[in-house]
Amino acid sequence: MFFLQVDEEISLKLLEKRDAQLLFQLTEHSRDHLRNWLGWVDYSRTLKDTKTFIKLANQKYADSTDLVTMIWYRGIPAGSLALYDIKWNNYSANIGYWLGKDFEGKGIMARSCGAMVDYSFGTLGLNRLELKAALENKRSRSVAERLGFKQEGELRQAEWLYDHFVDVALYGMLAEDWAFPQT
Repeated sequence: MFFLQVDEEISLKLLEKRDAQLLFQLTEHSRDHLRNWLGWVDYSRTLKDTKTFIKLANQKYADSTDLVTMIWYRGIPAGSLALYDIKWNNYSANIGYWLGKDFEGKGIMARSCGAMVDYSFGTLGLNRLELKAALENKRSRSVAERLGFKQEGELRQAEWLYDHFVDVALYGMLAEDWAFPQT
């Protein structure tokens, strides 16, 4: 089972079936907030939906294509951080994340992502990470930029968000550019 201690306050742990209720409650509590940026929120309406998601995430982990973690902050579930679409033939992956509304502004995501980037390049041996964030999502883009991701372009109308398309900033980072190792 994957577990990564980020610092004294934060750890990342592979999602497990037993986390379903906690993840569902966190999503439910932050639903309106998360809907501003994430298209999957309305597809996760019940505890059963969350259990189905965790089962799928664990299958993808077993297949070595995804690593979906729960972010724990001071022993409390705070959000999720994932490496997904891992392409071993290209030594690349995407990184995605979200935080519950009560956990923003504490540096949790920057620290968590820093540790995951370090793990991706240092332990997994990946060469490239990509990150996408809605152009208007200033908090998410700030995390990417503080960690040293470079904006490589803008994807027009790249994601459907309930009733409209949103433009997305595409960020990339190479292993040789990673300058903030956490471990």
